[in-house]
Amino acid sequence: MVRPKYRRVLIKLSGEALAGDKGIGIDIPTVQKIAREIEEVHDTGVEIALVIGGGNLWRGEPAAEVGMDRVQADYTGMLGTVMNALVMADSLKQTGVDTRVQTAISMHQVAEPYVRGRALRHLEKGRIVIFAAGTGSPYFSTDTTAALRAAEIDAEAILMAKNGVDGVYNADPKKDPKAIKFEELTHVEVIHKGLKIMDSTAATLSMDNDIDLVVFNMNEHGNIKKVVLGENIGTTVSNKK
Repeated sequence: MVRPKYRRVLIKLSGEALAGDKGIGIDIPTVQKIAREIEEVHDTGVEIALVIGGGNLWRGEPAAEVGMDRVQADYTGMLGTVMNALVMADSLKQTGVDTRVQTAISMHQVAEPYVRGRALRHLEKGRIVIFAAGTGSPYFSTDTTAALRAAEIDAEAILMAKNGVDGVYNADPKKDPKAIKFEELTHVEVIHKGLKIMDSTAATLSMDNDIDLVVFNMNEHGNIKKVVLGENIGTTVSNKK
């Protein structure tokens, strides 16, 4: 059996990934399909945490732009991430994987509060941990949440699972047929080139904590497992080339 490249990873999923072809909302068969892919990775012995966005249910910035209070809009979005986390946790449990949801906003009836030590114990016992409700504060994206939690749990990599995007390009490949895909980049190059892999706060956190970023297309079956086994798919961002 091939030895995994990473011992502990955090998988970052967009909320839209859970919507399937619908584009909005939660499509249960799609969530179940993703859960089975994650379960295959779990079977390799890799310790897994998840952060899922809430864009399939709510987007705070557009709501704020048309007059809603930004803080309230962001808190609403955090609740959307909790909904996505609970649905994913249920699907993972149906595959036989013990899963815990931890939230940055206390809601004891549905999930554990985020406690770093408890999250680490869950991971060490082979459980998947889903971090929900962002950082618990407005104005921070789920990209920043992913980078922050990855640093806190000593994850070796953040797997940026994208819908239909197979890596990082120097231009939009949908608009420019001559766009060039990068196989490897450094964190410094990403920041200096202004490549929109994640927001600047998240990118800096990843660089400062020496966490690899792997951007890949999650729509191809088996790609998450290929990444953790070290296959050269997508784009890998690290502190060294």
